[in-house]
Amino acid sequence: MDCKKALVEADGDFEKAIEILRKKGQKVAANRGDRDASEGLVVAKTDASGKKGVIAILSCETDFVAKNAEFGQTAEKMVDIALNSGVKTADELKAQTYGDGLTVGEKITEMIGKIGEKIDLGALDIIEAEAVVAYNHPGNQVASMVGLNKQGNAVVEAGRDVAMQIAAMNPVALDKDSVSSEIIEKEIEIGKDLARQEGKPEDMLEKIAQGKLNKFFKENTLLSQAFIKDNKKSVEEMLKGIDRDLTVTSFKRHALN
Repeated sequence: MDCKKALVEADGDFEKAIEILRKKGQKVAANRGDRDASEGLVVAKTDASGKKGVIAILSCETDFVAKNAEFGQTAEKMVDIALNSGVKTADELKAQTYGDGLTVGEKITEMIGKIGEKIDLGALDIIEAEAVVAYNHPGNQVASMVGLNKQGNAVVEAGRDVAMQIAAMNPVALDKDSVSSEIIEKEIEIGKDLARQEGKPEDMLEKIAQGKLNKFFKENTLLSQAFIKDNKKSVEEMLKGIDRDLTVTSFKRHALN
């Protein structure tokens, strides 16, 4: 019906009708700017070389739209464009050519007008390394990717396991040296408060909090976490078992909700 109305308004001029629909999409986008686009798809992919990966979120308002075939195809194509164009940010990706005379940003606007929901490119991250491995959890609500400093079949296989670990365990950083000072300060304060509630003496609080912080590092930094396929080893130990110099250079994880 929207198409029919646009054609009537454009006196049957197809190109003008398309422009009317795009403008409608822009209007819908503005009206829905404050809506919660908490559904959508997370997609992670690597290029043919296996040395570059992209992870992105195309968000929408409802699960019904997220499961729409066209929405899924659009999300996949946007990630492919990001892989092949050299963009570094979501805004740069939106400026890239999508096809049919549209940029990626204009394609999103067109979908808003067509579907009537807030749709946006919610996140975009790039990893470049000697080997990059992507993992998409079934349903595309969670995806991750990991960069490693070596190449080879065994490295890629280990990378898949690490990418699954990242998706499942959501580490806050690569290792304890990568944890932000804000997180460290927060964990120390939490540790002190818990010890204080347990009736520990004030002069012991700092030491107890440091012990809890070390436990936090072990459980929440990727290389120190127990490896999910063999919890007798850390992720770092698993990697060293393949190659003593093998390690993770970076990782990304995105999830909906």
